[in-house]
Amino acid sequence: MEVCRARGRQHVARAGRGGQGLARVAVVVRAGAAPMWWLGVCAAGIGLAVPGLTGRRIGVLAGAALFLLTAAVVARTGRRRYRRLAEGAVRAGRHDVLQDRAVSLRVWRRGHRWWLLLAFLAALGSSFAAPAAAGLLLAGAGTGLRLKAAWLGRLERAADALLWVRVDWLGKRGGRPAGPAVKGYRSTGPAAGDAAPGGARRRTAALV
Repeated sequence: MEVCRARGRQHVARAGRGGQGLARVAVVVRAGAAPMWWLGVCAAGIGLAVPGLTGRRIGVLAGAALFLLTAAVVARTGRRRYRRLAEGAVRAGRHDVLQDRAVSLRVWRRGHRWWLLLAFLAALGSSFAAPAAAGLLLAGAGTGLRLKAAWLGRLERAADALLWVRVDWLGKRGGRPAGPAVKGYRSTGPAAGDAAPGGARRRTAALV
């Protein structure tokens, strides 16, 4: 089965002769991991310069607990929904268009840029109460997204298939791959697209 890859700024629902624009589920899931991690680490580092009401030691200890708790919650939330959608995935059509990994990341980050900025500023502001705590919480959310994407990668390897979702079902910010609008996933062979199982960058992209 031949599936065409999306090039450039492809972000449309339909792609010629009845095809659909598809984004990799794992790529969308992990799109926020790096921004949240780095913004959280930066906020925590800057926050350590402020003694805060609780003191640095208590702030860091609270932040470490929040980091672990948030990472675990984010990583496990929605797994049943993802698994159900994965089990019901249907084969992608020959005219479906696969969105490049870079495009999926750009769409997510552009749609969430103000949310990320507000989260960063809130983490900085909270340092006056508990230094580094909120920054580590934000970093924990990013870690949880990366762990969830890795779990999806294990599902893909077990099924020997990659999971895709229609881009028009992702929401206006391009970031809800298991939201209520998603009615099902599509699948391709493991060599399709330019992202490896789990959404990481693939060394070489291939057409299948």
